[in-house]
Amino acid sequence: MTEVTIRAMKAGDWPAVERIYAEGIASGNATFQDKPPSWEEFDGGKIRGLRLVAVDTQDNVVGWAAASSVSSRPVYQGVIEHSIYVSKNARGAGVGHLLLAEFITTSEAAGVWMIQSAVFPENRGSLALHAAHGFREVGIRERIGRMSFGPWAGQWRDNVFLERRSTVTGTN
Repeated sequence: MTEVTIRAMKAGDWPAVERIYAEGIASGNATFQDKPPSWEEFDGGKIRGLRLVAVDTQDNVVGWAAASSVSSRPVYQGVIEHSIYVSKNARGAGVGHLLLAEFITTSEAAGVWMIQSAVFPENRGSLALHAAHGFREVGIRERIGRMSFGPWAGQWRDNVFLERRSTVTGTN
């Protein structure tokens, strides 16, 4: 892998972000979604300051991370749920580590004190990545959802529920 940098996601990155999202969906181990959302849905559901992309030296997007609020209630301000996806051609090259490290730094600077995520137990790469960045397993949500597409259609799936509490804000 060539050198990778992390920067804020722009609307013009959407075609590459959507392609990487679709690769994750096709793997069957990234999400319950059966297709990527539209740009308008993505843009409306993700926190603007917490959308990052990893780009190579040609400014090709090779990964992305984004977050949404877990609740609109004030008591949950500073708690987010995030997603991180790496292009299949860039997996295993450290892109996820760079992206997640910068995402954590960016979110903490924005006042986030807890990041949570739900990962399929079969997605060992994602579980290892999160563990390496201080996420802990809170529990298993058994049969939390049923797949609606592909060879997995109709299968109930578990999620490993992960969280990372900020070491910066003193709330851990």
